[in-house]
Amino acid sequence: MLTIGSLVLGVSDMRRAVAFWTAALDCVPRGGLVEDDWTVLVPAAGRGGVQLALGLSESPVQEHPRVHLDLYAGDAADQAAEVERLLALGAERVDWDRYPEDPDFVVLTDTEGNRFCVIDTSRS
Repeated sequence: MLTIGSLVLGVSDMRRAVAFWTAALDCVPRGGLVEDDWTVLVPAAGRGGVQLALGLSESPVQEHPRVHLDLYAGDAADQAAEVERLLALGAERVDWDRYPEDPDFVVLTDTEGNRFCVIDTSRS
């Protein structure tokens, strides 16, 4: 049976992307290695979880990506705090044209322009 090993994001500046995602998700480069074209990030302290792989890419960022990350926050206060923390790390808010009337998510971009959402899971 197959399992998901890593989620992969394309990046144009590996060191900048590694700095953002290691701080955002409390992860570290696997084996301590940051390559110029490929780096796999794993949860710090050996916790279980999904790996995030960063691959050097020249593809343009998609305005409405077909695949993106959803990062879970426990409630609205946690969501707001996490959004502010991520903005301080270099994320940017997206003026998302597809927000529903009362969204439980906030759309951000990482330092490479990859879009992701911060979800208030208390509303799910």
